Amino acid sequence: MLRTGLFLLAITFANAAVNGPCTAGSTPGVCLSTSSCSSSGGTSHAGFCPSDPTDVQCCTKTCGSGGICRFSNTCSGTTQTGLCPGPSTFLCCLSGSSCAAPAVNAATVSLIKQFEGFVASPAPDPIGLPTVGFGHLCQTTNCAEVPFPFPLTQAEATTLLNSDLKTPENCITNDISSSVRLNDNQYGALVSWAFNVGCGNAASSTLISRLNGGQDPNTVAAQELPKWDMAGGMVLQGLVNRRAAEVKLFQTASSVIAHPAC
Repeated sequence: MLRTGLFLLAITFANAAVNGPCTAGSTPGVCLSTSSCSSSGGTSHAGFCPSDPTDVQCCTKTCGSGGICRFSNTCSGTTQTGLCPGPSTFLCCLSGSSCAAPAVNAATVSLIKQFEGFVASPAPDPIGLPTVGFGHLCQTTNCAEVPFPFPLTQAEATTLLNSDLKTPENCITNDISSSVRLNDNQYGALVSWAFNVGCGNAASSTLISRLNGGQDPNTVAAQELPKWDMAGGMVLQGLVNRRAAEVKLFQTASSVIAHPAC
């Protein structure tokens, strides 16, 4: 995740309340006590519910068959009850189709690498969040969840990135109606954006609602993506450049259809 993007997320969720929404990296979650989260099989992430007591953290959980727990108003697929912790509106969200979210294409991976940069060993980003590889936000002390020794090689960091991208791939697949047809460049640009700003921000965005409302995708992307250029109340050139690159990728013609997957 681009460091400025993480700062944006930190500001966005600074006032999260117990049972309220949060985003850990790019994964949607709910602010819960660590005991409630762990007893339900979820994973707690510190630092994303900062206005709450220290034992209240952002709880995320995968569920069902390829699903992810998220608030029902951000799920455009089908939901299942009884699989997620927290309030009744925090449900297991499954893709609107039986198809798995496709992996992004090589052009998308290249764009993300360019803007994330490579960090071989865990180090604080400009706002103090530990990251490694190509934008991997550490989930545990010393990034113990990473299945490679440090310093990482670029090949290992690429493998880690491909794994991290599954969350925004699933989010974009779930967020966008199956009636919206996107090629692999359009889909990839949106996954890059969601990886940067977080699934929660993407799901509640005007961009997604306009796409689902049937508006022209190229027009929507050109108008909406550049709006995501601020962190901490300031326009940052790194975000301006990234959004411009995502618009360019989105508008690059391709005959490969990525959404709906089948």
